[in-house]
This record gives sequence, structure tokens and C-alpha cells, in this order.
Amino acid sequence: MNKTYIPPALTLIIGLLFAAAPSFAPEFRGYAAGQLPVEIYRHAVQPAGYAFSIWGVIFLWLLASAAYGLSQRTEQPSWVATRPALIGAMLAGILWLFLASSNPLLATVVILAMAGFAITAFLRADTGVDRWILSAPLAIFAGWVSAASLVSVGIMLGGYGLLPHPTAALVMVAVLVAGALYIQSRQPLMPVYGGTVVWAIVAVAMVNRAEEPMVAIIAAGAALILAAGTIWLRAKSR
Repeated sequence: MNKTYIPPALTLIIGLLFAAAPSFAPEFRGYAAGQLPVEIYRHAVQPAGYAFSIWGVIFLWLLASAAYGLSQRTEQPSWVATRPALIGAMLAGILWLFLASSNPLLATVVILAMAGFAITAFLRADTGVDRWILSAPLAIFAGWVSAASLVSVGIMLGGYGLLPHPTAALVMVAVLVAGALYIQSRQPLMPVYGGTVVWAIVAVAMVNRAEEPMVAIIAAGAALILAAGTIWLRAKSR
């Protein structure tokens, strides 16, 4: 048996804790005044609030995946390969919830690690094996935390005065699109990843229409580029 074998029951247990964590962790509604050196009413890199509803889909899909893996795929190689990184991502997510409201810098480091673990799990999944119950939930999870981690970096750039916050938003959107296209090129047959990142970028465009129209226009264009790239990569690989 693989040295990195993780009991599927542990994956489900950690998944349940991850889904329940928002109920018992300190409530996080963004950084309060005084937590960052430069006070900004709303960072341009932050998506519209509606975009965060995707967490409900992520939690339910990951739990369904873990339950199926426990009951039907305890030792299937593709499932076994994803579990260590998935557990790492979920544990990092729980830790982030307890740090986000009190330590922005450390929380940013943790969410970057969370994204790294989630992306690793997604890239290890065989898209030809149980694609809608293994690869797809990992794709939506990895896509959202890819975006969320760079939002956090963008907030730090603006909040510490390293860049004006609209510029930080544009830099992070560019990095996100480039990174997402590369990751999608590694798993071109699972466009849920690219679609999730598009969801996040569109939410950035929507929330900036009134106050930062240039950010909104460029973010909308970036979302179109990523959507087209995701579709092209899938078509090319079929």
C-alpha cells in the first residue's frame, strides 16, 4: 500500500469539521479598522458578497465526494493520491478561520498554503475516474481558493501601502488569470476549475462598476480571456 495512504474515514471526518468550522470559528466580515496600516473602506480586489455563496456548493460537494470515497473507493489509486493534499487544504482552511480576524499577515500565509494543497489535490485527480465525484469537487475547491488566496495578497498589498488598492487588484487579477490558465492546462478536461475562477473574477468586476470602473472593465476582460482559454483547452484536449 502507498506510504501516503490516508484512511478515507479520516478524509470524511476532516471534511465534516471543515464544513462545520464557520459555525464555531470567530465570525469574519473583513478586516476591521486599525488591523492594517492603511485604512481602505473597500479593497478593489474583494469580490462582491454574493460570490461567497459558492462555499455552500464546495462544502456539500466535498462531503459527498468523501462519503463516496469511503463507501466505494477506499483504495482506488486516483482517490488515494488526492487525500493527503485535500486533508492539508481543509486543515489549513480551518486554521485560516481562526486567524483571519486577528492576524491578517499570518492568515494570508495560511490561505496561500491552503491554495497550494487544494491545487495539488486537484492536479493529482484522474479526470477519467469518477470525474464528477472526485475531480469536479476538487476543481471547484481549488478554483475558489486560488482566487481567495490572491484576494488576500491583494488586500495586504493595499493595506500595507505597497500598491494603491486598485493597482493591487489589477495585478492580482492578472496573476490569477495567468496561474489559472496554467493550472487548467494541466487538467484541461475538467473546466470546473477555470469556471470557478471566472466566477470570482466576474464578482470583482461587478462590485467595482461604480467606484472603480477601470478595475471593473479590466476584470471583465480578464474573465472573458480565462473563459475562452478554458473552453479552448478543453476542446483541444478532447
